[in-house]
Amino acid sequence: MSDDFLFAEEPEVNQPVIHGSWKVLIVDDEPEVHAVTKLALNDFQFQHKRLEFLNAYSGAEARILLAAHPDIAIVLLDVVMETDDAGLQVARYIRGELQNQFVRIILRTGQPGQAPERQVIVDYDINDYKSKTELTAQKLFTVIMSSLRSYRDIISLEQSRLGLAKIIDASVDLFSSHSMEQFIDGVLQQLTSVLGCNEDALLVSSTLVAGNVQTTDPHDLVVFAGQGEFELQEGKSIKDVLDPALLEAFEEALCSKDIVYRDNYLIAYCCSKFTHGSLLYVSGLPGPMSENQKKLVELFAQNVQIAYENVQLQNEVEDTQREIVYRLSEAVEQRSVETGNHVRRIAFICYELAKAYGLSDVDAEKLMFAAPLHDVGKVGIPDTILNKPEGLNELEWQVMKTHASIGFNILKNSKRSIIQAGAVIARDHHEKWDGTGYPDGRKGEDIHIFARIAALADVYDALRHRRCYKNAWTLEQVMAEIEGQVGRQFEPKLVETFKSVVGKLEAILQKYPDDDTLAPL
Repeated sequence: MSDDFLFAEEPEVNQPVIHGSWKVLIVDDEPEVHAVTKLALNDFQFQHKRLEFLNAYSGAEARILLAAHPDIAIVLLDVVMETDDAGLQVARYIRGELQNQFVRIILRTGQPGQAPERQVIVDYDINDYKSKTELTAQKLFTVIMSSLRSYRDIISLEQSRLGLAKIIDASVDLFSSHSMEQFIDGVLQQLTSVLGCNEDALLVSSTLVAGNVQTTDPHDLVVFAGQGEFELQEGKSIKDVLDPALLEAFEEALCSKDIVYRDNYLIAYCCSKFTHGSLLYVSGLPGPMSENQKKLVELFAQNVQIAYENVQLQNEVEDTQREIVYRLSEAVEQRSVETGNHVRRIAFICYELAKAYGLSDVDAEKLMFAAPLHDVGKVGIPDTILNKPEGLNELEWQVMKTHASIGFNILKNSKRSIIQAGAVIARDHHEKWDGTGYPDGRKGEDIHIFARIAALADVYDALRHRRCYKNAWTLEQVMAEIEGQVGRQFEPKLVETFKSVVGKLEAILQKYPDDDTLAPL
C-alpha cells in the first residue's frame, strides 16, 4: 500500500495577521502575580490584536505609567501595596486627576475584607472586583475579554462623538477651504470609528487624496487632506508621499473606479464631475470587512465627493462674482485710458494693507473684492473731462468730483455685502483724514476704514504709474509724497502700516504691470 494513503499532508493553517495590541497594566507588589498573569494570557487575542503588558509594582509606579500611556485599555489593580489603600488611590487618580473614564479597572485583592466590594465599586468607579483566590485562568480570560469589548465600544462611541463635534463645528462655514478639511477630518473619524479602527491600529493614517490641481494627467493626484503620517503632506503629489506598493493599489483603484481592499487598509474611488476622480485611503482595519461595512465605505466615499464638489461649486460662484467685478471696473478704467491691471493691483494692495493694519481675514477679503469698484462712478463722467490731459477748470472739477456720489448711488441698494462695501468705498475714497476731502467732508475715523485703505492704495498705484496727465513717479518720490500727507490726507497709523509692507506692494506692481508705465525704483 502506498505511504500516500497512510500519511497525508496536513493542510496549512492560515495564521491570523496581528495588527497592533491592547495595553494592559498590571499593578501588584508581588512579582509572581505579574508572571502568572502573563502566562495565563500569553496567547490571548481580540480583534486580531494581542496584549501588551505594562508592569507597576507600586501605586507610585502605576501613576507614572498611567500618565505616560493614556491608551491603556485595562488595569489589573491590587489594593494593598505600599499602603493598605494604595490601589484605591490609583483608581481615584485615574478617574479624578487624569479624568480617564475609558480605561477598565479590575480590582484584584488577596484581602477582600480590606476593601468591601459594594463600597469600592460605587465610590471608586471600579468596573470589576475579583478575589485573587477565585481568579482562575479561565475566569481571567473571561474578564479580560469582556473588559476589552467594553473598552472598544466606549472608545468607538468617543470617536464618534468627537467626529460628530467636528462635523457640527465645520457645518457653520462648510464651504471655506479650512472648514472643508475640518469636515473631512471629522467624517473620517466617524468612519474609522464605525469600521472598528482605533487611534493606534489606524496609526491615524487616513488621508483623502484628490485631483484638485488642474492637470491633463488623470493619474497626477495630490494630497488634499491627511491624518497621521500624512498630516503634513497636504498639497504634495502622491508620487512623493506613498511607497511603491501603495501607489500600485492607488493606481488599481483609480483605473477600476472601485474600492480596493488590502490586508489592513482600503482605497475607495470617489467619482467627481469636476476632477478625474479622487481616492480615499484608510488604514488600520481590524480584520476582514463585512458587507455592511463595505456599503458604508461606498456611501461615505460618495458623500465626501458630493461635499467636495459643493466646495468647488461655491468657489466657481465666487470666482464668477469676482471676475464680474473686475471686468466692470476694467470697463470703467478703459474709458480713462488706464489699463485693467490697475483694479487688480488695487485689490491685492488693499488686502495686504488690511491684513497689516489688523483687519480680520473676512474683512480683508471683502475689501479686496470690493476695492476695484472704487471708481465705478466715473461711468457718469464725460470723456472730455475724464481724459483731459491738462488741468481741469473749476466747473470741470466740480463735475469730476460727482463720480464719488454717482458710484455710491449705483451700488448702494445692493443686498450683497461686497457690493455694499464697494458703495462705501466709492463714496468715501476721496475723503481726507483732516476733513478737507469730498463729497461730504468726512473726517478721521468717520471715514470707513475700507475707504481709508482704498484711498491710500489708489494714490500709491496712480503715482507709481504713468497717466494721461502725468509721468510715473519713483518709489522714493511716492514715499515722500505719502509721508507729507500724514495727518492731512492719510491716517498716520495707516501710513506706518503702508511703510511696513511697501516691499510686498512693490512686488504686486511688478506682478501686474501696465506695459512700460511703471517708473524705476
